Amino acid sequence: MQTQIPVIDLGSALTGDPAARLRTGRQIDRTCTDIGFFTITGHGVPAEVIRGLNSKAHAFFALPMQDKLEVMPADIKTPRGYKPVGYEALGHGNANMTPPDLKEYYHFGRESWPDEPYFTSAEGRRYFIKNVWPGNPAGFGKAAARYYAAMERLVGELMRLAALGLGLEERFFDDKIDRHITAMRLNFYPEVREPPKPGQLRGGAHTDYGLLTILNGENVPGGLQVQTRAGTWIDVETDPDTFVVNIGDLLMRWTNDRWVSNVHRVATPPGNAAGAKRLSMAFFHHPNYDALIECVAPGGKAKYPPVLSGEYRDLKYRQTRLMDTAKSATA
Repeated sequence: MQTQIPVIDLGSALTGDPAARLRTGRQIDRTCTDIGFFTITGHGVPAEVIRGLNSKAHAFFALPMQDKLEVMPADIKTPRGYKPVGYEALGHGNANMTPPDLKEYYHFGRESWPDEPYFTSAEGRRYFIKNVWPGNPAGFGKAAARYYAAMERLVGELMRLAALGLGLEERFFDDKIDRHITAMRLNFYPEVREPPKPGQLRGGAHTDYGLLTILNGENVPGGLQVQTRAGTWIDVETDPDTFVVNIGDLLMRWTNDRWVSNVHRVATPPGNAAGAKRLSMAFFHHPNYDALIECVAPGGKAKYPPVLSGEYRDLKYRQTRLMDTAKSATA
């Protein structure tokens, strides 16, 4: 019985050695065919970049609620800034009508983009939105931008290795992700002060929407769990020095279900650890909004109709948010 997700060391692949890259790509293929989750080591992201954002995020979520609400967008549907506990129920995206998730989060994207129609047109402005940063803690936005840039570099490498694993030309995905619409979330799970409602979790059972999610987390009670093909739930270790990577819906569709976008959740801590707080930093890699997602797997009939990347993301956002009200309604 499977009890943990595989660990893949990227060190040799990132040296550029073709044999090592192909070997790592095939290892990713085997893992994503089986469970769609793996831990990566040897990723090359400096520890100070990870810890820099982690410390700023903890400082922000420790602020009084009135300070955090100052950086919640006037239109709460805008995927930027602060979102309070009760805004989202991730399970709804997979037709699981659960109570609101026990988390608050901070939502941001890239800091800047070219003055070109793809980014500045009416459609582009739906995805390329100015970030909102608080004055306190100082340097929050700078730390977030450094981390985001590091994830962009890492995900570019991972997508090329993914292409090799799928038997595609190594740069197959390059022109489909070069103007990506990736958003990041800093998810904060506060201590659980009251018994959860029936079915209520820190993060309801769901799949992710895009290509790859790269997650950095903390090993405290009430963490990430993934469902195996046998239907059992296993705990996923989220060490601060490593990343957990999982496949999203669009990459599963692109591979015609060869790779699995697996169901996962964030558990509530057990009673004796109800005071445990937890932070996770998630880079939800999403391709260019005009990228057409259609089957690339050889042979067989496509299981899904083609879909545009941006349209799919918008659909999933609509399904999961619970508080489409003005800021004043939640203040």
